[in-house]
Amino acid sequence: MRSTQAINETRYKRLLSKAMPMIIETEEENERMLAEVKKLFDKGEDLSPEEEKVFKLMVKLVEDFEEKAYPIKNPTPLAMLEHLMDARGLTQKDLWEVFGSKSTASQVLNGKRELSKTHIKKLAAFFNVSPELFI
Repeated sequence: MRSTQAINETRYKRLLSKAMPMIIETEEENERMLAEVKKLFDKGEDLSPEEEKVFKLMVKLVEDFEEKAYPIKNPTPLAMLEHLMDARGLTQKDLWEVFGSKSTASQVLNGKRELSKTHIKKLAAFFNVSPELFI
């Protein structure tokens, strides 16, 4: 995509009038804007400078709405562990060795015991992920 070319104001105004980008406040407005974004996205690298400007504007509006409507919350260490287990089809039994015992694994997975630094290091190595996921 190009962004350094001058835009034709008349063409840009026409595109704005057709797409009608505005602050998105509802899911319906978001869906409409996503449909407009898709039309330009499907053109690939063949966007005119005016289309590129409108495209960037609409993407920004969608991003702003979705950040507010669907905030990404940092998962708890336990939620992250549960997610990794679920993604790999693991059960509590599969982690007994990592935790050193059946009872410790049970306590951690039931939220009755926090992860220790040793647990975090072992889990990171076991799942081959950054230890920061469990902090």
